[in-house]
Amino acid sequence: MQSSAPELMDISKESKETLEMYGAKPGESSYANACLLARRMVERGVRFVQIFHEAWDHHSGLTKGLKDQCGKTDQASAALVKDLKQRGLLEDTLVIWGGEFGRTPMVQGGNDGRDHHPKAFTMWMAGGGLKPGLVYGESDEFGFNAMKDPVHVHDLHATLLHLLGFDHTKLTYRFQGRDFRLTDVSGEVIKGLLA
Repeated sequence: MQSSAPELMDISKESKETLEMYGAKPGESSYANACLLARRMVERGVRFVQIFHEAWDHHSGLTKGLKDQCGKTDQASAALVKDLKQRGLLEDTLVIWGGEFGRTPMVQGGNDGRDHHPKAFTMWMAGGGLKPGLVYGESDEFGFNAMKDPVHVHDLHATLLHLLGFDHTKLTYRFQGRDFRLTDVSGEVIKGLLA
């Protein structure tokens, strides 16, 4: 990749329409540029690409913070999926968008913030063998608990590994008399997500 890196990183050769679709600007450090670079990497055969956006920890100022951060990520994330699809790359590319926690449904600290909340939160995924347009799972009306089709992290990992071509039950190693795997000792592939 070193020899092609300068060409790869130069998004100025992308069409005006593509730059506008992502909200990307050559020379800028932005999530939009990172999404466009991700597409360029996938086109060139890079097998794993991670984009990181760190400004989601809204323990206060949630209303303004979410508006700002969604403004920086929504357009580019949608453009990445659309661009991969129109180039025939989405069916072989798994796009995962998520964070480490959900947020409590109640206000934190008397202002417009939320605390970390592991009981109900949302991720979205596209391509790579998934059913398109599917909503899987549902929380209660307050967003406090997963109520319908809850997905345990081990099930999510088993499913992702399956989509990447791995049988999670075969990825084991023996340690102190116990067989361990990436999904610990549980995890089932969520068949309802598969195309």
